[in-house]
Amino acid sequence: MSNKTIKSALISVFSKDGLEPIVKELNKQGVTIYSTGGTETFIKNLGIDVVPVEDVTSYPSILGGRVKTLHPKVFGGILNRQNHDGDVKEMKDFDIPQIDVVIVDLYPFEKTVASGASNQDIIEKIDIGGISLIRAAAKNYADVICVSSVDDYAEFLELITEKKGDLSEADRKAFAAKAFNVSSHYDSAIFNYFNADQTIPALKLSETNGKVLRYGENPHQKGFFYGNFDALFTQLHGKELSYNNLLDVDAAVNLIQEFKGEQPTFAVLKHNNACGFAQRDTVLNAYLDALAGDPVSAFGGVLISNTEIDEACASEIHKLFCEVVIAPSFTAEAEAILKGKKNRILLVLKDTDFAPTTVRTCLNGVLVQDKNNKTDQIEDLTYVTNSKPSSDAIDDLIFASKICKHTKSNTIVLVKNRQLCASGTGQTSRVDALNQAIHKAMSFNFDLKDSVMASDAFFPFPDCVEIAGNAGITSVIQPGGSIKDQLSIDYCNENNIAMVMTGTRHFKH
Repeated sequence: MSNKTIKSALISVFSKDGLEPIVKELNKQGVTIYSTGGTETFIKNLGIDVVPVEDVTSYPSILGGRVKTLHPKVFGGILNRQNHDGDVKEMKDFDIPQIDVVIVDLYPFEKTVASGASNQDIIEKIDIGGISLIRAAAKNYADVICVSSVDDYAEFLELITEKKGDLSEADRKAFAAKAFNVSSHYDSAIFNYFNADQTIPALKLSETNGKVLRYGENPHQKGFFYGNFDALFTQLHGKELSYNNLLDVDAAVNLIQEFKGEQPTFAVLKHNNACGFAQRDTVLNAYLDALAGDPVSAFGGVLISNTEIDEACASEIHKLFCEVVIAPSFTAEAEAILKGKKNRILLVLKDTDFAPTTVRTCLNGVLVQDKNNKTDQIEDLTYVTNSKPSSDAIDDLIFASKICKHTKSNTIVLVKNRQLCASGTGQTSRVDALNQAIHKAMSFNFDLKDSVMASDAFFPFPDCVEIAGNAGITSVIQPGGSIKDQLSIDYCNENNIAMVMTGTRHFKH
């Protein structure tokens, strides 16, 4: 691999942050600098000589700045092969200057879209010259180094300073990889803007924030997280999150969003399912009653609150071994207490929008769907039995339905007085899920008399309502839709059980 000394550079950037020391170092090394527009002015204001691109092309910047660098003398200077006799001759014949470095920072397309700007403003932030320069320089990494983002300025400055501008092919190839990462992400963002209605059946995913995890689901599996974790959370304390931690945190956050703005609500999750859940007048009481739902499974679990965790609550949490504690905020006293365990992860959940779709690998492809944003409301209920649930029972039914929506299918959720008594999770039959829930509730001394039951899907037979009635459950919420719904309705009518239907199934696989 050959080394090449930088003798010339083309600089055309949107953001000038961090550019000054690079320009000064290049100038110090005697590098000829070419530039355009605002970047050219910026360099001149530093008292450094710069050659306008117009002097090379004999063309001014035209069409309101849309065309500045798109010219054979610019791209010939970048794309020529320095070890190719024909290219060397043409460079001389057409008086094309050699360009060894291209520094480009693209127009901020994604930020402009996120700002709610007009369509015209967004279109003007589709970079043409910049993206073309990046692709050309990265393609010809054998002779040229491409600096494609302000995020790489510091690394490039360190490189040219340490090596005095004498860079290896490995250096250039590494920056080429960064450049194609930038260009592919940029094009994906533009495509997704134009295909917002998904009329073109194509999936373009691009995450440029990647992190290597300790391992995957198990120690023998590699694991990675791609995404901007810091946009959602501030980590106050603890070790790095693992693959399994992240899955549990995702489940916890999606569940607690159902109770955003409501009175203090606390959840304890294990393996993506709530094993404890309660809503009370204080966060302390919510935590204690959530823990009572299954204090065994809570060991090593993920805890989340919809409201600030105070000192009293933190003192109780500190007695439990748990992996992660999440809340919108912690009092100073609570934070100090919870930091008492060095590995316990404390996360502040920011008020952030979440992705509108879910994505998962399947077979040799990918499954994509709209996120399940449907939450059952009182106005959705159809009262199908002679006995009608009380207002308190209706509150519990809606409460149970929200938990059920975020529990693995097949699932049954049992609730009483806004407290999760137990759930049957991930069972192959609904009867098994119900029996599991009842057994678990009884093992933790819950009285199921006058409790409510939620099911994620319809009952094909009346066996579930019969088992529920025998356990003391008096109100049921389910989607309905079975051709044999009437059998369950008849049993409820005969045994004074109230049942409501929502019309919405909540499978979660």
